[in-house]
Amino acid sequence: MKRTTLLFLFVWISSLLWAQLPSVVLKDIDGKIIRTDTLSNMGQPFIIDFFATWCKPCNRELTAISEVYEDWQKETGVKLIAVSIDQAQNIHKVKPLVDQEEWQFDILLDPNSDFCRALGVQLIPYTLIVNGDGKIVYRHQGYVDGTENTLIEEIRTLQKRK
Repeated sequence: MKRTTLLFLFVWISSLLWAQLPSVVLKDIDGKIIRTDTLSNMGQPFIIDFFATWCKPCNRELTAISEVYEDWQKETGVKLIAVSIDQAQNIHKVKPLVDQEEWQFDILLDPNSDFCRALGVQLIPYTLIVNGDGKIVYRHQGYVDGTENTLIEEIRTLQKRK
């Protein structure tokens, strides 16, 4: 019985890690419709980071990444897509926060948490790395100062494997 349970857990975790992005229709910060299964970075890895305007750790994480984002892009070509899970009544707070913080990321809005649920996201901040083939290869929940360093190391490792 124990062996079967372990096998099931391994298969389940593996399926979560190497899964393709689900197809959910969202809007970007400018109102353009985006299908999540078409998100890409021209064959390069990209990061998806779930956040909310009211989430202090989320904002600290995105601000920390913002400070090094230009360097990351020059070095690796990585792109970050930040997905707000602010509910519809608070969605109007997203653009002012993004503008105030001068975040240069692509911003998507998930007011009904459809994308969040489809990926099994329970708590934010929640970060994914998607490889150049569109497969999820890394997941991380929460934020402590310095976590962004792990993200860029994961991206560098992915690029070395190519």
